[in-house]
Amino acid sequence: MRSSEKPKHLTEDLLQDPHRISALLREEGPARKVRMPRGLEAWIVTGYAESRAILADSRVGKDPAAIQRLFERDGFESAGDSAVRALGGHMLNTDPPDHTRLRKLVNQAFTARTVSRLRPRIEQITAELLDGIGDAKRVDLLPAFAVPLPIRVICELLGVHADDQPAFATWSNTMLAWSTPEELQAAAAKMHAYLVDLIEEKRAKPAEDLLSGLIHVSDEGDSLSGEELLAMAFLLLVAGFETTVNLIANSVFALLREPAQLAALRADPALLPGAVEEFLRYDGAIHLATIRYTAEPVQVGDVEIPAGEFVFVSLLGANRDAGRFPDPDRLDVTRSATGHLAFGHGIHYCVGAPLARLEAEIALRALLERFPRLSLAAEPETLRWRESALVHGLETLPVLLR
Repeated sequence: MRSSEKPKHLTEDLLQDPHRISALLREEGPARKVRMPRGLEAWIVTGYAESRAILADSRVGKDPAAIQRLFERDGFESAGDSAVRALGGHMLNTDPPDHTRLRKLVNQAFTARTVSRLRPRIEQITAELLDGIGDAKRVDLLPAFAVPLPIRVICELLGVHADDQPAFATWSNTMLAWSTPEELQAAAAKMHAYLVDLIEEKRAKPAEDLLSGLIHVSDEGDSLSGEELLAMAFLLLVAGFETTVNLIANSVFALLREPAQLAALRADPALLPGAVEEFLRYDGAIHLATIRYTAEPVQVGDVEIPAGEFVFVSLLGANRDAGRFPDPDRLDVTRSATGHLAFGHGIHYCVGAPLARLEAEIALRALLERFPRLSLAAEPETLRWRESALVHGLETLPVLLR
């Protein structure tokens, strides 16, 4: 053991009851050494101020080669085969100066103007999906609405063919879940092969889409290499819909458990933009931010995390810290949730945050208008969360529409 503090063993409750587990950890201090359900020893940071500081601390890195060496030191297998490593070589997993360069190039193609002009198309797709539900009385809102909406949006934005879009949901779900190494590698190989072919197609015949833009974007002669382009396409595709799927579904789930908040939002739809921020704070789409490590000793509250330790930031835990958000376990669509960490903080702040916010606002507004008697079709405690420490999303969301 590399620290005098005995690690607290975590069970699968970390996935199914993350708010309670985060609160218990936070009672013991803003950072706590733990043993994850699959045996990895790491530190989990649950305090708001400490999480925000860690996310912006240059001493806490994401360099994949360094992380791989630490995995091997602790006796864990390689993070995956060549396809897994190739897809993971994106800017979310890099430190400056590489991250700075990649982010600058991507920002040229993924602009606020690009996102804002998507509103009519998002509204059109939303209406088509709600029309497709038809006269059904009961549906699982995930496959019927929350999943296909962001998949269609991000795939159209990047230039992925419509017939290929469902496959991405399957591959992504496998890669973000606690899958076996064989399942992970099989999904990564399919994703890798598809993206290689798609990029070659866009090189030969550029179109008015984000992937074509990324291929041809340049900054003073700089451009994305083939490997960087592949990893960036993967990041934007997966992050571009996974976060939004769960933002939409988690928001609906939260509202349907709180009739007074649902009524307040129906009575004043102008509350919706602020309510989306509260949904992000209350039950965001990401639980533990992607893995980091300490390159130097780092003080977190009254605890010093030694160098060479894995660190996870609990975004769910930080957003329920009463020191930052009074009465944090209460959903309040009139609350000012500004400053929540659902999209991270610092240099790795989610580049797709404006798109996720726009999609959620459009989707929730249309859903509540179309189905004024929307309600849960199952007891809340019977619904399960996905088996992922990264993604915080429901496996199913059965609802009554009428």
